[in-house]
Amino acid sequence: MNAALPTANGQGPWTYAKACAELPETNQPTEIWNGHLIMAPVPFPIHQIISSRIEDELRRWVTRRHLGIVLDSPVDVVLAPKLVLQPDVLFMSKDRMHLIKKHVQGAPDLVVEIVSSDRRKRDYKDKKDQYEAHGVREYWIVDPGNEHVEVWSLNEESFFELVGKFTGKQQAVSRLLPGFKVRVDRILENPLRG
Repeated sequence: MNAALPTANGQGPWTYAKACAELPETNQPTEIWNGHLIMAPVPFPIHQIISSRIEDELRRWVTRRHLGIVLDSPVDVVLAPKLVLQPDVLFMSKDRMHLIKKHVQGAPDLVVEIVSSDRRKRDYKDKKDQYEAHGVREYWIVDPGNEHVEVWSLNEESFFELVGKFTGKQQAVSRLLPGFKVRVDRILENPLRG
């Protein structure tokens, strides 16, 4: 369950600078939403398996073509001083890699979020709205519970439009990275079922 942490020493809302100054380094998923510090539970193993598969596929594809860099959570993406997210997987194109320092300062080109059953609205609505508003060019929502992948692409009016909703043996395809695709059932396969 997500929980907002109390503001330290009653000093007003959290910013990224304040969090860096007052909090220890951690691998605990920690984001800042409208000045509220949010700590989520560590992801379940299947979440990490799926995230790793997508990251591996995307990294191999991007690296072979020298297109940029692929990073995985936890990495801070600072969209605004009081809005810091930690996407499961992200891609930064070669010409925008200067935005990566101790954190990512600005919108990645592509973001992947793996939906957790207890935080569906967060990925489908809250994060989608923020990624759209801050100019993420492509957003993948990977939903293990509903066994599909949605790919959203920023259009000319700066709104996300659905590229496709992919299931089963279909290939989820990228509009941003023509030729990049992953087979949905292979990405979502759960080796822990038994």
